[in-house]
Amino acid sequence: MSMFKLAFMNFKNSMRNYLSLIFSLAFTVLVLYNFQNLISSGVLDRLGTHNAEYVEMILQIITFVLGCFMFFFVWYSTNVFLTKRKKEIGIYIFTGLTNERIGKLYVIETLLIGGLALTLGLVFGILTTRLFQMMISSLSDLSIQIGFQISFRSILITSAIYGAIYMIFVIKGYVSIVRSSVLDMISAAKQNEYVHEPKCFLIVKAILGTALTLSGCLLAVKEGGMEVMRNLLLSVILVVVGIYFLFGGLIPLIFQTCSKHKKFLYQKERCLWINNVIFRIRKNYRTYAMVSVLLLCSVTALAAAFAMQARYKNIIHFRNMYTYQVLGTQDGLNSQILSSIEQDNDVKLHADTPLLIFDPSLIETLYKNNIYSAVPYSRIKQLAKETGIPFNLPEPADNEFINLSNPPLMSFITAKTDVTLTLNHKTYHQIAESYEPYLGIFEEQMSFYVMNDTEYERLRAIGQEAYLYNYQIHQPEQYQASTDELESLIASNPSQPLSYVAVDPKNSDIEWIKVLFSVCLFMFLVFVCASGSILFMKLYNDAFDDRAKYEVLQKLGFSKETLRKAIQNELRFTYMAPFLVMTAGSYFAVLSLSKMMQTPLFSINLLSVLFIFIILYFCYRISIVIYIRNSQIRS
Repeated sequence: MSMFKLAFMNFKNSMRNYLSLIFSLAFTVLVLYNFQNLISSGVLDRLGTHNAEYVEMILQIITFVLGCFMFFFVWYSTNVFLTKRKKEIGIYIFTGLTNERIGKLYVIETLLIGGLALTLGLVFGILTTRLFQMMISSLSDLSIQIGFQISFRSILITSAIYGAIYMIFVIKGYVSIVRSSVLDMISAAKQNEYVHEPKCFLIVKAILGTALTLSGCLLAVKEGGMEVMRNLLLSVILVVVGIYFLFGGLIPLIFQTCSKHKKFLYQKERCLWINNVIFRIRKNYRTYAMVSVLLLCSVTALAAAFAMQARYKNIIHFRNMYTYQVLGTQDGLNSQILSSIEQDNDVKLHADTPLLIFDPSLIETLYKNNIYSAVPYSRIKQLAKETGIPFNLPEPADNEFINLSNPPLMSFITAKTDVTLTLNHKTYHQIAESYEPYLGIFEEQMSFYVMNDTEYERLRAIGQEAYLYNYQIHQPEQYQASTDELESLIASNPSQPLSYVAVDPKNSDIEWIKVLFSVCLFMFLVFVCASGSILFMKLYNDAFDDRAKYEVLQKLGFSKETLRKAIQNELRFTYMAPFLVMTAGSYFAVLSLSKMMQTPLFSINLLSVLFIFIILYFCYRISIVIYIRNSQIRS
């Protein structure tokens, strides 16, 4: 019998045992293909050049993230497969096969599994292309034409990424088999399962894990200036390493300590599952840590999605507060501008305010801009009353100011205390910052500082006085109807320079943010499903290794119900340990994101944790049934 026929026979006979592995790998291929197809299909071109470039850049970053995820997922999957197959194909050494030929047998069988997973992933990816694009379009609220098409470029890129990653671990497995002894292969399933580490080592790991995780979490929510980006990168590293040590030190320490208390151990059949958890945790703690990090990424992705959506709505509201804004150096132009606009449109509201524009050389501030100006507190308060904009700003003292700013999509500067401004050698302290559109879209182009009326009058001597006139019409989509009249008004006053801004309510230069919302939402689902499948696949294969143990326990007289309860408790730990670590870590991750996005996200955090709990509970219930079946526990 040829090596290929033998490998194919093994592949066919073991198909049932590796369905979870095949479908998990196929799922990663499906996701990667759909993202690549979104880039290659030309659908994004209909968003306009600016948005298409932003979205394509985001999708390329997502592709890199998915590639990293695929790398670790394939690494884990092939390791599980290699460990299980080593024992089975190692028997062939007694038939006279060399390690090299056994390695070739493994390579062929692994390639058959990888090839089938790739084929299934591409086929279902192609079939779900239209559905994926419809979901992106619907969630993003975008009007784009969707059609079914097969992108060969996407197929090639997806196959190349998956194939390159998969071949790395196929070769790694081949080298492992070639270098293994007979004893290594026969006892592969028993290697690295349980090493009773000295308690002092576990204590050191537990302290390190706790300290690193807490340090990372606290660093993530620490407010600051430009150093926030550095803090975030460092906190990610600390949390990932900390979680690794938590599962490698703290949790084994807790269980080993509990197992030594006999009164606790021998109640409610705990000895049946606690010892089994201790027996396996040495091998599985890397899996638990990886799943915890994946779940933490999923919660962060969902929070980012809703934060992006909220910021998008705020930016749109901010920009559309006024349809027209006119800036000039002459007072009393309101009636002329109003009559010009009302020739073609009905004005819904209007308000104006004086302001002082300063020479930039007089200003020293952390936030650099081209134009700096001051506005009187009383006029901003009156303007808010006239336009219906909420107003709850305190009146600043002579050495204080309030910063009026446009809502940023994201800001890494989270420290809002001890912000100062030096104007003409006098230092002012910021007491508040407002993102309300008091001065409309001009807040995107100029820095506005609210001063009390007394200080404003004092600053007249060093500032150029100007006036900002603001108008909102009943039908903003007809804004172009009045632009000719405004142009004529400006041309008729050459001695009094005027400039104006007309806001297009259908301006789509930030539509890419809505696409980012749907992509982040999809990434949340991908990471949650991947986490559940990793745990499910691990338990699916562990059940086969436990057959002998449960056969002995049944011969000793343990009932199926007793063994079922023990299995439930063991599997509950498998799902709950990563979930609890994720829940604790997600609070700090979402809080950090909330500060950068300046959006309350606590409710999103709770909902995401609840959703993950439901998914993991569903996987847990299925795992119990599969585990009992695979371990052959009989009634």
